[in-house]
Amino acid sequence: MLQMLVAGALFVGTHLGISSTPARARLISIVGARGYLGLYSLCALATLGYLIWLYGAVPRYDYVWQPSPLLYEIPRYIMPLAFVLLLGGFMVKNPTTVGMEGLLGEEKTVLARGVTRITRHPFQWSVVLWAIGHLIANGDTVSIVFFSSFLLLSLIGTFMIDRKKEQSLGVAWHAYRDQTSNIPFAAILTGRNRLVLSELWLPLGVGSAGYFALFYAHEWIAGVRLI
Repeated sequence: MLQMLVAGALFVGTHLGISSTPARARLISIVGARGYLGLYSLCALATLGYLIWLYGAVPRYDYVWQPSPLLYEIPRYIMPLAFVLLLGGFMVKNPTTVGMEGLLGEEKTVLARGVTRITRHPFQWSVVLWAIGHLIANGDTVSIVFFSSFLLLSLIGTFMIDRKKEQSLGVAWHAYRDQTSNIPFAAILTGRNRLVLSELWLPLGVGSAGYFALFYAHEWIAGVRLI
């Protein structure tokens, strides 16, 4: 269990402690932007791989709550939305994505479209939803550490991304920020945006297909049969 705690701390700490602190600027000044990206990618892959490997290797004896058929059903309702956000996020231009900040400098204001009307951080929230669903379904301490690591990293990451964009883009960021929301559906519920179904049919279709594909392949990927 101690190994899982260390692995989870390394996974979360190296991501947030490097990319979202002054350490990032110092590293870039030493090794350059490309060098930093390479080092950061290697570090991210190493800590992710170690965490995943441990999750499959460490025995699970201690339970905080006992799994039940009812709890197993919760991910089935959460994961379809997670897949729509995950795959739909690749179908729309988003200024929060690395390298796309210049979209805010275009002559026409970049309006939120597709799943970014729901949240300006679709990938991060897909991970949050995945982690919440699997955290609830599994009550053992090893799973709690594993899925909580992803949950904390992605949730905290959304706020840190917003802060970095605010600092680097200033006024150019405000128009996009004001018409979107971090928390899913918050901008829609407060009247700052609206759902446009014509923009969502493709994300819904591809997301549903991805969900069902992974549903039936879950045993091969995770060793647990869902049907």
